[in-house]
Amino acid sequence: MGERLAVAAQHLLPKQLLTQFAGAVAQRQDGALTTAIIRRFIRRYGVNMAEAANPDPASYASFNEFFTRPLKPGARPLAAADLVCPVDGAISQFGAIDGEQIFQAKGHRYSATALLGGDSALAAHFHGGHFATIYLSPKDYHRIHMPCAGRLLRMIHVPGELFSVNPATARGVHGLFARNERVVCVFDGPQGLWVNVLVGATIVGSMATVWHGVVNPPRPGTVRDWRYADQDIRLEQGAEMGRFLLGSTVVLLFPKSPGLRFNPAWAPGAPVRLGQVMATHATAP
Repeated sequence: MGERLAVAAQHLLPKQLLTQFAGAVAQRQDGALTTAIIRRFIRRYGVNMAEAANPDPASYASFNEFFTRPLKPGARPLAAADLVCPVDGAISQFGAIDGEQIFQAKGHRYSATALLGGDSALAAHFHGGHFATIYLSPKDYHRIHMPCAGRLLRMIHVPGELFSVNPATARGVHGLFARNERVVCVFDGPQGLWVNVLVGATIVGSMATVWHGVVNPPRPGTVRDWRYADQDIRLEQGAEMGRFLLGSTVVLLFPKSPGLRFNPAWAPGAPVRLGQVMATHATAP
């Protein structure tokens, strides 16, 4: 009952206003007040500052600077795998795409076309393919890296809702990840076309990519589409590709490949870390 009420309340909250307010506060540079907010956040969520390149909370000029802090060199070594986990977080769901239907939670699915902003031609590349959805909690490292090498082809900013993306909301809001605001990043990789979808949420002030910078705001309310095929932008496996300013979720889509095998240790709800094995491609005998 409590979970249902919490989800129902989100339909009534002024999510856009809350997000704008949180984004403005996170950008402020208020000296001792900013440091006090950061220290309280660290205590509240159990943030491991020993892994940060700069572990001193007082050295961050704004909450956003703290939230998107880099890690120490070597803190996340890359496994030898075709696909490595691109973020720290917890597994929401993963597995095969049923036609174009992606599993969200018990009783909830959404289409690849809806997730990708209505682009059915792009979605067709992933019919019968594979997906992985990973939730980033407030305590996690919030930079997003490449699961495999890729050449950037497109970036699509899709307007939408700003529901929370925590597990309870995923269980209670139909088509959550295809309803929330999101940034779709399309790459050509070793196994063909793949996408990394950065999903916004309540109080996610903005999302940014390394090739563009901050994507949102602005929020014009219409789909925005950037094409990069003629610019030869390439990112290696493990390279940073973007970041969340406050926490959210990534959804990865890969094309149909009978040889793809997810890490057998993976399970919904399990914690994962950047650089760990996500999946491998079995070689033909």
